Amino acid sequence: MNPFEIIKTVRLTEKGTRQSNQKVRFFERDKTGKPVLDDQGKPKIKERPLNQYTVVADRLATKPQIRQAVQELFKVKVTRVNTMSVRGKARRKRTAQAGRTSAWKKAIVTLKDGDKISLT
Repeated sequence: MNPFEIIKTVRLTEKGTRQSNQKVRFFERDKTGKPVLDDQGKPKIKERPLNQYTVVADRLATKPQIRQAVQELFKVKVTRVNTMSVRGKARRKRTAQAGRTSAWKKAIVTLKDGDKISLT
């Protein structure tokens, strides 16, 4: 499949922006895996960016296909892909005419530290 057929759009929603700017806090650990303590005996905390972007993908695309397409299109290294199928919603027009929006696949792509997708 062509990468342009797999990736429909990159959704830059408020939550997506928060995810790309958000930082993850975790305990700094030594080689044995134990938390490193500071002078007061509290564990040292490190921060790193979450680096996640939301992508609308083809409904039949698999995680490896989405990973390869994002890496080809944006020239970044993808570390993780989470996918979910979003059901179409029931919608009504002004009349009693009922309809549905189409179902789609949402993929949350986690990038390697330092990589970034520029949407401008």
